[in-house]
Amino acid sequence: MRAPVLSRDELRTRREQLSRTWASVLCQGPPASGPRITRPQRSVLDSWRRSSAWVSPDLAAAPVDDSESAVATWRASGVAAGLRLVEADVRRAAEDGGLVAAVTDASGRIVWTHGSRVMQRRSEQVGFVPGGRWDEESVGTNALALALRTGRPSTVYSAEHFSRAVHGWVCYAVPLTDPRTGKVNGVLDLSTTWDRAHPLAMSTAGVLGRLISSASQPDVPRLGAALELTVLGGWQARVAGAELVLPRRQLEVLVLLTLHPGGLSLEQLHARLYGDAPVSTATLKAEVSHLRTALHGGIGSRPYRLTVPVESDVQRVLAALDRGDVRGAVEGSGGPLLPGSESPDVCEWRDYVDVALTSAVLGCDDVEVVLRHADAQPYDSRVQRHLVDVLPAVDPRLAGARARLQRALS
Repeated sequence: MRAPVLSRDELRTRREQLSRTWASVLCQGPPASGPRITRPQRSVLDSWRRSSAWVSPDLAAAPVDDSESAVATWRASGVAAGLRLVEADVRRAAEDGGLVAAVTDASGRIVWTHGSRVMQRRSEQVGFVPGGRWDEESVGTNALALALRTGRPSTVYSAEHFSRAVHGWVCYAVPLTDPRTGKVNGVLDLSTTWDRAHPLAMSTAGVLGRLISSASQPDVPRLGAALELTVLGGWQARVAGAELVLPRRQLEVLVLLTLHPGGLSLEQLHARLYGDAPVSTATLKAEVSHLRTALHGGIGSRPYRLTVPVESDVQRVLAALDRGDVRGAVEGSGGPLLPGSESPDVCEWRDYVDVALTSAVLGCDDVEVVLRHADAQPYDSRVQRHLVDVLPAVDPRLAGARARLQRALS
């Protein structure tokens, strides 16, 4: 049976009754009795008892752990992959419903959030942010912690929360489980203010949670695991091994979103793509819309961003340079970034990759690596001179290297 929809006055009455019970049980106030007292759920009372041993009900905000290792571990998880596929739907639900959505890892640590303007501000005040720890040991009773502990959907309303700081909230949490093993890998939570409580919020959380869990299976084909870009020396996009035929502008958009994983606003993307060219934002919106259709919804909005993982040769080259693998970077480079593109941002990235690659080669003494880069940069006198310097005096290729240096200097 569906839970009834309570009026604002009924919600206020319930909140007041729960507040008196909370004060009586947790703050040694007057005995909680009488017709205007509401008893919390048994799971909440049990959680209150456990929480009392760990934290104070006057805790103002959740502790935050934003360690890079924890973030990296989650990003490589199935839950992260599942969220990427339905992230646009979760964002839309939060914005349309005046909610803040959060996803945790298996320890109760928030790894992703998105909220309406009002709830975003409220969430920041209590540590309901990426890195915030919302297990019972850290903040006491809350819906996320109960869903993790029980493996079942959980609603915690107002003063059912152990911490006074979130008595103005109502939270709806569902576990994110592995469909094959039933293991709880995290939680999806939708939260809002106490006066906006509605049973449909739990239904929404349940639907979105099932979508994330289903998409988290490693053996389920996912567009995001197979989107590949070859953009150094060429123009190619492949999905699941098959070439995706796209206009040049849409490939440029893909590259810009790949190189700006945090996303770009409409105005930022327009400036980086067209510069001062007289192209309307409506044209750009149409390009993105067509590209989103081609990627089966793989582009989010506000800001524009790729919502699926993407692999590209330019990312691999830059990653190799970051770890000092000059050979890997040179072998992975097929040429300049999107040759012929006049996009201002693409041109800047093209120069950046070329300079970074050449600088690394100039500090490298591996003859084969230098020779390969010299073949790709026949008119760069610095590279040709370095090749002459690193070739042994008895190497038969030295004469040709000297001739190429003279050509580059002329």
